[in-house]
Amino acid sequence: MLNYCLVGSALELPLPYIISCLSVAEVITCSSTMGNSIAEKARNVPIDTVFKFPSPLPAWPSGGGFAKGSINLGELEVCQISTFTKVWATHEGGDDNLGATFFRPSQIPAGYFMLGCYCQANNKPQFGWVLAARSRVDDGVEVLKKPLDYTLVWSSESQKIKQDGNGYIWLPTAPEGYAAVGHFVTNSPEKPSLDEMRCVRSDLTEPCENDNRIWGASSRNGSDLNVYILRPKSRGTQAQGLSVGTFTAQIGETKPPLACLKNKDLNLSAMPNLDQIRTIMQAYSPWIYFHPDEDYFPSSVSWFFNNGAQLYKQGDPTPQPIDATGSNLPQGGSNDGAYWLDLPVDKSAKDKVKKGELQTSECYLHVKPILGGTYSDLATWVFYPFNGPVRAKVGVLNISLGKIGEHVGDWEHVTLRVSNFTGELWKVYLSEHSRGAWVDASGLEFEGGNKVVAYSSLHGHAFYPKPGLVLQGSEKAGIGIRNDAAKGKERMECGARFSVVAAEYLDAIVGPPWLNYARVWGPKITYDTAAEIRKVEKLLPGKLKTSVENLVKSLPTELLGEEGPTGPKMKNNWNGDEA
Repeated sequence: MLNYCLVGSALELPLPYIISCLSVAEVITCSSTMGNSIAEKARNVPIDTVFKFPSPLPAWPSGGGFAKGSINLGELEVCQISTFTKVWATHEGGDDNLGATFFRPSQIPAGYFMLGCYCQANNKPQFGWVLAARSRVDDGVEVLKKPLDYTLVWSSESQKIKQDGNGYIWLPTAPEGYAAVGHFVTNSPEKPSLDEMRCVRSDLTEPCENDNRIWGASSRNGSDLNVYILRPKSRGTQAQGLSVGTFTAQIGETKPPLACLKNKDLNLSAMPNLDQIRTIMQAYSPWIYFHPDEDYFPSSVSWFFNNGAQLYKQGDPTPQPIDATGSNLPQGGSNDGAYWLDLPVDKSAKDKVKKGELQTSECYLHVKPILGGTYSDLATWVFYPFNGPVRAKVGVLNISLGKIGEHVGDWEHVTLRVSNFTGELWKVYLSEHSRGAWVDASGLEFEGGNKVVAYSSLHGHAFYPKPGLVLQGSEKAGIGIRNDAAKGKERMECGARFSVVAAEYLDAIVGPPWLNYARVWGPKITYDTAAEIRKVEKLLPGKLKTSVENLVKSLPTELLGEEGPTGPKMKNNWNGDEA
């Protein structure tokens, strides 16, 4: 497993949204009935501010159900609620030791019902939602039912923590054949009213799993509380489960019997049409900044082919030139090693192609449904003809690892996850070699309105949301592969030149032939990795030699440079969720 660590002035990833904390001379007076609440100075924290995009959202082109405010799930209709009333907060523990706040959804439209409460860590601006639901069935079949009762899951009364009064987390008792999809939170020990929320018929729900941890509290008897975001267990373009935006309060190893919703019809009626996709890209498309010392830039695929890229076949020593669209590439199949691409044979042409051509580079867009068609993922793929060598940080030393890291063909991507309820950008996935990280919209940098800023690391082309240094390796030992990101003069506007190469729900989109090429975009590297390591070890004292050798061995294949990568359609995230 690769670890991301904080080095020097580099920022830890994924990045929290950080603002200054100010002291406010406000004393919280607590009565004797308020348990362990204590009088203290309140302080402003990021969650006290509601996140807003720098610019207003665009006017969405007409057509279909995109950004209409509600989505038809078959027998249920759901809408997204992002207005909340604060119920209870704690001011320690969790991310940055700032605690968490629990909210109840407010301003729910007439006819819709609350399904659960919302919780968020205090270290970032308020930016979240929960779903409310109403029945679309008029024949007397009850899709939504009141809970039979509530069970107290956890209370903060015995907690010696900084908090606003006491908090109580309740689990609805669902009628037989129904399921709860969220908790209820109060600041009073009295049970909530049964009229306050609804449970959902079980056949309209899906199994859930824990996502990121929000907050937790310890207990003397070992029954610690951990609060997690909930997400569907099965996720992908064909999966029916969708997030409700609620959380789960887990005591010890016991998981509450909560479920997610299911889009029973999965008709994808809320997915954006082609005009709406173009508007999304105009609104949010990434600005990619390159390091000032970058040598290897992106290009369009056609430029790569037209400037001498070669197709090799196993057993045939004579390579073939490639048509501009890749029409003569083998189609389909699997990565069986029978074919591979490589740079031009001529040295001067090879050196030229390695550097890419930023001025005519193009982004390739795959638009796909996610979370039961309630969100659209716009995976924005960028192609680099060549990936440069890596550098390592060994204590205070920065050393070159020779040819290690070099390979032909490098595919990286930035995925925009956009709400089909409103058209708002929810979060962004930044690929980092063979892995990556999600960053909430509230933690992103924007430029030119609501356009996302991403930073491409030097030579390796991993994407990060902020400039700085990220190490892959051991933080404790101070040894790792350098990923340096900085705002150089060169940048790429993905919204200026892009093509939609795939959107399987739209009949009008026909992808280019190169998209169906299943083999690698670069040859298997034949250099001796051990020899490259030995060159480096000569410069190091004995104790560090083994550490460097272990570091190199831990690198993923694509970063190590032993084999070129496959294309976008062959990645697991093409039909599945991001890692």
